[in-house]
Amino acid sequence: MSLASPPPEGATRAGGRAHGAALHRRDVVAELLADRGDLLVVAGLGASAWDCAAAGDHPLTFSLWGGMGQATMMGLGLALARRDRRVLVLTGDGEMLMGLGALATVGVQGPQNLAVVVLDNERYGETGMQPTHTAHGVDLSAVARACGFRRTMVVTSGQEIPGLRTAVHTGDGPLLAVVKVLAESPPLVLPPRDGLLLKERFRRALAGEMPAPQ
Repeated sequence: MSLASPPPEGATRAGGRAHGAALHRRDVVAELLADRGDLLVVAGLGASAWDCAAAGDHPLTFSLWGGMGQATMMGLGLALARRDRRVLVLTGDGEMLMGLGALATVGVQGPQNLAVVVLDNERYGETGMQPTHTAHGVDLSAVARACGFRRTMVVTSGQEIPGLRTAVHTGDGPLLAVVKVLAESPPLVLPPRDGLLLKERFRRALAGEMPAPQ
């Protein structure tokens, strides 16, 4: 895993590649969620939620249909309430930028069971692929490190994904990983849109009132 550094001044990104990354977001998410066991997942607004649905709808995945910038704080609440469970927040760079203050709160609270994975395509994918601040050198891993995260990393190649998976499922947190992915728009795979259904099935699965698929 390499630590992030700002891009050279005036650098451009051709072919929809963020920092030269060639990772497909759906492949990354599918590997992170394979054989997930009882992992609790909060899927951020938009493409991150579609990615989780594409990997397989699951009662222990809570997908946000609104509330941009709130995914990390929801994950923090889960991690503090259920310190016996691993919690993964899967979100995008635009959503994370909307809630930067959450990183400071996570750093102060220091939950060892929380991982935040930012799928960074340097674009606002749901509103027309406008560049986000990460396209101009904002370093989310450095922000998290300054906020007190135990571990931060930037992932740019497929060879690094197994190590990230291990960190998410068994490593000490809080962890923030920025995964540089292609600026692409894969076919939509939507989770249920009924907020009450999402809440109730997550609550029941977490309470052990319904069997969770593996």
